[in-house]
Amino acid sequence: MNIRLFKPSLGEEELQSIKGSFDRSWVGLGEKVKQFETEWSKFVGCKSSVGLNSATAALQIAVQAFGFTPGKKIMVPSITFAATAFAPIYNGLEPVFVDVDEDTVSMSLEDMERKYTKDVVAIIPVHYAGHPAKIEEILAFAKAKNLKVIEDCAHTAGANYHGKILGTWGDIGCYSFEEKKCMTTGDGGMMCSDDAELMEYIKPARWLGINKEASMYYTQDMPDERKPAYHWHYEISLLGYKYNMNDLAASIGLEQLKKLPAMNKRRSEVIRTYMEGIKGLKQIGLLLPFEPEQYVYQMFGVRCEKRDDLILFLKSRGISTGVHYFPLQMHPYFKKWDNGCPVSEKIWTGFITLPLHSSLTNEEVNYIIEALQEADAKL
Repeated sequence: MNIRLFKPSLGEEELQSIKGSFDRSWVGLGEKVKQFETEWSKFVGCKSSVGLNSATAALQIAVQAFGFTPGKKIMVPSITFAATAFAPIYNGLEPVFVDVDEDTVSMSLEDMERKYTKDVVAIIPVHYAGHPAKIEEILAFAKAKNLKVIEDCAHTAGANYHGKILGTWGDIGCYSFEEKKCMTTGDGGMMCSDDAELMEYIKPARWLGINKEASMYYTQDMPDERKPAYHWHYEISLLGYKYNMNDLAASIGLEQLKKLPAMNKRRSEVIRTYMEGIKGLKQIGLLLPFEPEQYVYQMFGVRCEKRDDLILFLKSRGISTGVHYFPLQMHPYFKKWDNGCPVSEKIWTGFITLPLHSSLTNEEVNYIIEALQEADAKL
């Protein structure tokens, strides 16, 4: 067998939806994007959503929206994708790397408190692999220190945590629809918030600062019959970027959103099968305290002290693997912000990501489990 690590689940429905955009000859930012934003808001239970071309863009604009003073700091976990830490840097701020909890690989509350200074203005918790960060405790800390909270939900879509969807707890939630994620638009992202004023800033910020709903102050004294001549009018009042989602991506997203509950259910079934299959292995254990009945996971993984040997063994069986991630402060670019994260630097060396997507067959999952069992006996 040759089993992919990640794989989008796409079908005829997405093709027909794209065809609709082709037939309308409108493939840029248009009504499909608005429709997708509306449907996403309903799905997660928030007041407003904005579609973008990536979660990276969402994180950058989320930080920009608060207008933080350059040089201030934002706390991010040391184990996450680079986009989380780039968000403050893009905005002239500094990342503060917070060590992770050894079991959940999400932000350590103790290290967060230890590294807090008065220059910190926000926290970006990551729901790593889809497992919830300690969001209630993080919000309580943030409230006490008057900090903003931007949830990085790149690894989850639709998970209910204590009665609220992840991404709706903080000030802003940012989601990813990149091809490896729980659902996809090819590339793409979404932001959501209940703060109407914040989202009104974000809408033009993702489209070069263009606001077509501006007051048109110089037409206010015009006779009403002349105003329709200004349908072309727009105003630019802030620094914006070309980060908008387009109707082609939204066409895919609308169909993927319909399928998301079923895809999430299948991913949970696969995780339960994995968990049962590796139970009792001596050298291979779970990456996280997975709770597939409760949460939505984009990744599944294990821990093994002989990680490289296990990766090579699985590769010989045609099973793709990955490592998500090694600590950001260990990358050359981020070294200057290394402030000491010993737990993350200790645990990442055993991380192995295994195949997880909704198209995995039972035969493939059982094949992977048998390979893990065989490897455990040999390592």
